[in-house]
Order: sequence, then structure tokens, then C-alpha cells
Amino acid sequence: MKAVQVTGYGDVDQLKVIEKDIPEPKEHEVLIKVKACSINNTEIWMREGAYGTGSKSGWRPEGVGFPRTPGSDITGIVVKAGQSVDKSMLDKDVVLFPFTSSGEEGLEHISEDMSFIGSEYDGGYAEYVVWPADLCFDMPLSDYIESAVFSVSGLTAWHMVEQIQVQPGETVMVTGANGGVGSLNVQIATKVFGAKVIAIVGDLDLENKLKELGATHVLSYKSDHLAEDILEVNGGPIDSVLDVVGDALFSTALHVLKKGGKYCISGSAGG
Repeated sequence: MKAVQVTGYGDVDQLKVIEKDIPEPKEHEVLIKVKACSINNTEIWMREGAYGTGSKSGWRPEGVGFPRTPGSDITGIVVKAGQSVDKSMLDKDVVLFPFTSSGEEGLEHISEDMSFIGSEYDGGYAEYVVWPADLCFDMPLSDYIESAVFSVSGLTAWHMVEQIQVQPGETVMVTGANGGVGSLNVQIATKVFGAKVIAIVGDLDLENKLKELGATHVLSYKSDHLAEDILEVNGGPIDSVLDVVGDALFSTALHVLKKGGKYCISGSAGG
């Protein structure tokens, strides 16, 4: 099969297209023919060394081992099953839950052995990938490409919205609202939990699209008076913040947040 490997830390010249054997599923695994794999910040930052270039450059203490096939948002069809896997899994369209962990329920993501596909395991930048059968789920939509955004971006956004316990009618500020996690934060907060969303983007040409996704107001972080703009459109302080940017908007977000408000941050793309 063809696969793409990251050969070390650095720029895109560290990505190499290679030929390798199709992997064999172990007893509790399945072999998936990859139909779609999203490009995620996680694998870009891993290659660039944004998480560090030694210990803790990945999720496990020993860091990422190269060469590594990246890709964590994967959909495909099950074409082979390990010895202990129910054969009804064959020919299923699946989306892959992206990590393994021995941590207890609710604390899986902070277990020392938490390991991510595309970082600690070879991922979806390949024609085939193996993965535990019990971490392969029915595809949420009929389209492979649209379903491929659900695992990392979708689960991150869902978890963020749950963390702030959004109530119907509350106002939520969403930063990076045109990105993968941000655009899903907008949709989940509004269409699932009934919140009002103030979407923060750079380019106001995106206003109509963000309103289609559910945003009530769309503002640009390039404004010289963003905090005043937010307070004005909301008629006062906001209830909560869903932030994927970090440093660049942190003080503004705190300024417009009400006393007792909730602030959830993930990713810190802006430092």
C-alpha cells in the first residue's frame, strides 16, 4: 500500500510517500480500507515539534517515534477482521475513535498510557489502517468525507460544550469559529443546547456562513474595540467562552465574561 510518513521534526519536506506492506489485524483488531482522512492541526503540530521535540512530544512520556504515519480523523470500510472479532464487522462503514487508554471512565485522556492514532500508532495517511474493533463505530453520516471530521474535532467540540454546561438562551462566545473545532462549537452550542453564539473570526466575509451554522452575531478579532462590540451586541457580559485561540483573545474574553461565568479552552492555536 501507499502511505505518507513523517520522518522527523520539521517542515513539509519531512513528509515522504512510501510503499509498505498492508498491516495485519491482531486478534481484537480490524483492517480498514481508508476512504477519507481529515488534515488536523494535531499532526501538523506534531511534525513541527510544537509539543516539544523530545520527551512528551506526543501523548506518551517517551515522545513520538519516527517514522510515523499521521492522520487521526479517519473513515473507511472494514475489509478484514482479527480472530476474536465478530465477522458482522466486515464490510461496515466506520469512523475511528482516535485514542486508546487504560484510564477509568471520564479520566481516559489523562492516563499516562493514553495513545493517539497518528501519533503513537500509525494513522490514516495511508490506504489501510488497523485499529481495535471496539473503537470502530458506525459512520454518523452516509458520506465518508463529511463523517471524517467527527472523531477529533467533533469530540473536542462536544466535550468543550459539555464542560461549560450550556443552558438554553445563554450567550456563548466562540473564538476561531471558522475552524474545525470552532465551527462545531457554534453548531453544538446553538442547535443542540439552544444557546446564543457570538462567533469571533478574522474575515467578516464569513458572516453569512457562520449565521447559517447558528451564530447570532459574527464579529472580527481585528476590531480595535472588540470587547465593546461584544458587550454592545449582547447588551452586557456573556455567560461563557469556548476558546481555541488562547493568548491573542484571552484578556478580551475575560473582560466580557460575567462574574461566575465559565471559560473552556482547548488547543491554544494563538499561543
